[in-house]
Amino acid sequence: MVEKTDTTCTFPHTEIDDNISENAKTVLERRYLKKDGVGTVAETPRNMLRRVSDNIAQAEFEYNKTAEKSDVAAIADEFYYLMSNLYFLPNSPTLMNAGRDLQQLSACFVLPIEDSMEGIFETIKNGALIHKSGGGTGYSFSRLRPKNDAVCSTQGVSSGPVSFMKAFDAATETVKQGGTRRGANMALLSIDHPDILDFISCKADNNELNNFNISVGVTEEFMEAVESGNDYNLINPRNGKVQGALNAADVFNKIVKLSWKNGEPGMVFLDRMNAHNPTPEVGTIESTNPCGEQPLLPYEACNLGSINLARMLNEENGAMQIDYDLLGCVVDTSVRFLDNVVEMSKFPLPQIAEMVANNRKIGLGVMGFADMLIMLGIPYNSDEGINVGKGVMRFIQARADAASRTLVKTRGAFPNVNKSIYKDTPIRNATRTTIAPTGTLSIIANCSSGVEPIFALSFTKHVMDDDRLVEVNPLFEKQAKEMGFYSRELMNQIAKSGSIQKINEIPESVRKVFVTSHDISPEWHIKMQAAFQEFTDNAVSKTVNFPHSATEDDIRQVYLLAYKLACKGVTVYRDGSRDLQVLNVAESTKVKEEEEIKAPRRRPTQTIGRTIKMSTACGNLYVTINEDDNGLCEVFSTMGKSGGCSASFTEAVSRMISLALRADVEPESIIRQLKGIRCPTPKMQKGGTINSCSDAIGQALEMYVQNRTPLPSEEPRQMTLDGSIADRGYCPDCPECGSMLEMSEGCMKCRSCGFSRCS
Repeated sequence: MVEKTDTTCTFPHTEIDDNISENAKTVLERRYLKKDGVGTVAETPRNMLRRVSDNIAQAEFEYNKTAEKSDVAAIADEFYYLMSNLYFLPNSPTLMNAGRDLQQLSACFVLPIEDSMEGIFETIKNGALIHKSGGGTGYSFSRLRPKNDAVCSTQGVSSGPVSFMKAFDAATETVKQGGTRRGANMALLSIDHPDILDFISCKADNNELNNFNISVGVTEEFMEAVESGNDYNLINPRNGKVQGALNAADVFNKIVKLSWKNGEPGMVFLDRMNAHNPTPEVGTIESTNPCGEQPLLPYEACNLGSINLARMLNEENGAMQIDYDLLGCVVDTSVRFLDNVVEMSKFPLPQIAEMVANNRKIGLGVMGFADMLIMLGIPYNSDEGINVGKGVMRFIQARADAASRTLVKTRGAFPNVNKSIYKDTPIRNATRTTIAPTGTLSIIANCSSGVEPIFALSFTKHVMDDDRLVEVNPLFEKQAKEMGFYSRELMNQIAKSGSIQKINEIPESVRKVFVTSHDISPEWHIKMQAAFQEFTDNAVSKTVNFPHSATEDDIRQVYLLAYKLACKGVTVYRDGSRDLQVLNVAESTKVKEEEEIKAPRRRPTQTIGRTIKMSTACGNLYVTINEDDNGLCEVFSTMGKSGGCSASFTEAVSRMISLALRADVEPESIIRQLKGIRCPTPKMQKGGTINSCSDAIGQALEMYVQNRTPLPSEEPRQMTLDGSIADRGYCPDCPECGSMLEMSEGCMKCRSCGFSRCS
């Protein structure tokens, strides 16, 4: 017989099709459901969950070789209805890959980088294999010697960590994760590395290192020096010797300034993470996964999953309350599920397989917390809201620990337990809880993301034929109708800002509860992060949102508060702080400071230039680039024998480029915006890839700028693509469905189709 979980409830036999929204169906069809050889969806959401639950239940045979098939089938049913009721969902790779050939089920990995050319490029290769399998990678560049340091083998000097980060970034650009997830990386450098100032500013240009989130690994010594105003030492990792000193307050202020500018770097309190390292005799935590919530040893991976707190409520005497009996049952089954995932996962590297098997880390977290508070009638930015967060997570942590210890009775403790803090109290999993981002998972579950506040109560969604529909938060819409203040006009008004705080016709009691991420002061964001961190083994993925008007001192105070309240890291985002990005609601409040508006220069009577032939999937595109006495001034595009939309589109793009050039916009800026834009039918050819007509124009313009004459071959030369505007997080419109993107948990996300980009 297979041992049963200690549950007192049976999950309702509800099918997922009865629970999911239209947005969820879209996300599942685009990213999760199995497809045949020509890209046609070949399974339903029910099929997907059956595939996953049946596969994960097979681990039961590993623990009991005499188990009956019927017992394992019963466990599979328990897993199925756990997910079908949207009580819990595992991380995306598990949903995508369980029961399929790939069988890579983990989202989070950390790889070490050794201080040698061989070690660096071995890690680049390993990272590419992880991205191909559907995972994200974290790296610490702290072991690499600083720039201009001696390299004895070549009698030369090192180019330093930041230089090698660009090689990692380029490799990631060429690998799309498993065909369904884009490559994502975390780069971390210790605050005492001699190249720390270069690292802090390495993403000051929004067009650099776009496949990386970056965070500074901060020590207790550094933070104490910040508070005292003292200097601190820089250490050369090659020999461990002191190599100069910097004033801690000055370095801290530089971190603050760059974070104010565009949200990077973040800060990771590295000493604090290692103070909570459950296996200190196995290794030291050097980095985290791309969104920062999962500290990992080198070669470690973690399997994550999230409980939908919006479903953990019941009504009693007309009031909503937390159903702790159901929540406990869900925690027990989820821990068992995730422990099975460890057993069933295949990994791209043997070193990872060994580390995962020996530590068996899992990360059970939550989503839908903001929805839970709304249904309870409790404001997110209140002491009562903080207490609910603490209470829920305290319960989940205690129950997860108990469930993991129950599994020890039949499965044993994790193999490295004698090298851990649990040697006297054996437990099955070295860690049990993590608060992860739940971008697409929360769309499937139709709930708020992670522990974040809701992003907007009403917003405009793009649909076919350039129409726009107003989409309203369902909880707010229900409340508005029940209280009699709902109207289409009011919803349209709210969509202009996403917030209701200045709309006095809405009752004050409603305005207090329905707060959005931009209504909440940064201090409350940090307080909520700290509340969940107190009862979380690993870390908490959370973005502290600031209005565009926030000052550098506002950022500074939040960083200090995060340190004071025992957070393990902090990520901030000042709205509109990335170039060309506007608010993700109808109105933009970004101010163009000290910018003079000037008209484009007039086109001269005569110009000189060249015509370059580009081969696209729509046909041959002839791009004419002309100059006047002041430089490039216009672009014309003609689409061979084609007409209709393709021709009109390229003409429109060319006119706007010409206008920009005569307004003295640098050609390089235009090239960056055009190159890499993708259409459904890219054209592969000997000289490289033409991703779209826009990409073709960008490549032609780049060739002209670099050579001032077209290449002799008609085929464009091969060049590294920079990625589309939306891929870099600059455009508020989703590149896949046209709906609005939101900045949450350090990533740009679309709640309509599931597109996400973490950089």
